[in-house]
Amino acid sequence: MTGMPGGPGVLEVEWELHRPAVFGVAYRLLGSVADAEDVAQDVWLRAAGADLRRIDDLRAWLVTVAARRSYDVLKSARARRETYVGPWLPEPLLTGPDASQAVLVDESVGSAMLLIMEELSPPERVAFVLHDVFGLEFTRIAEVLGASAPAARQLASRARRRVAKARQATPQASRAERERLLAVFRATYEAGDLAGLVRLLHPEAVYVTDGGGEVSTARKLVHGGPRIAKLMVGVGLRWRPDRIDLVEVGGEPALLHRRAGRVFSVDTVEIKDGLISAYRRVLNSEKIAHI
Repeated sequence: MTGMPGGPGVLEVEWELHRPAVFGVAYRLLGSVADAEDVAQDVWLRAAGADLRRIDDLRAWLVTVAARRSYDVLKSARARRETYVGPWLPEPLLTGPDASQAVLVDESVGSAMLLIMEELSPPERVAFVLHDVFGLEFTRIAEVLGASAPAARQLASRARRRVAKARQATPQASRAERERLLAVFRATYEAGDLAGLVRLLHPEAVYVTDGGGEVSTARKLVHGGPRIAKLMVGVGLRWRPDRIDLVEVGGEPALLHRRAGRVFSVDTVEIKDGLISAYRRVLNSEKIAHI
């Protein structure tokens, strides 16, 4: 690694301080741990070759560079997702005390929020994340988007309204309630208790599985508590996990299934009226290989 002008190893120290923000902005924009890691590496190389003595706010500069690179990736990723096999879910990011990747944790890295942001256009998503999450000025955001500052402000405002509307439609339960319900669900699932699962699932619940074409999964959304419960019991019998751990993913409680010593799936939920209204399961091996 190359040191920053002004003292050997200074850049390394500054980089470790700001790397979570660099990774964090990339992950929020891309929903992919692997892509966010690639962006962070690109930013490090850019920083190592730059004269940073002229930069007043290094964090803002690094986040801006990461956002510009992520914006390019995001635009191409949208095209790739049009041919993605089955439903697409964000790549799970462990954020608990045992997480391998330090990141600025708030609701904007949760699966529900990342899916809401997937509905935004790339410019809206960039403007929203950079301003509302990272507090960047619109002049910097405009540079990333190749737009004027007023245009960037409008994009952020429009995105904020859309996000608020979506969050009102699916209000999140408290962390304590989600942990309690997931613990009960885990015990019920492990017991293969069909009636018990039906009682835990909202009648209008939706089941989403992301296998990316690699794993045999439902390629369409499954609706209805009883139907989901029956399907999940069948899956549990066919792919019985060795253990199921309650973990933290994207700042929210989640279930991590292991088989033969390897992670088999990572599951997150949404709760409505005290019942599970959305159950999301990531099985794509490329998305969980880092865990």
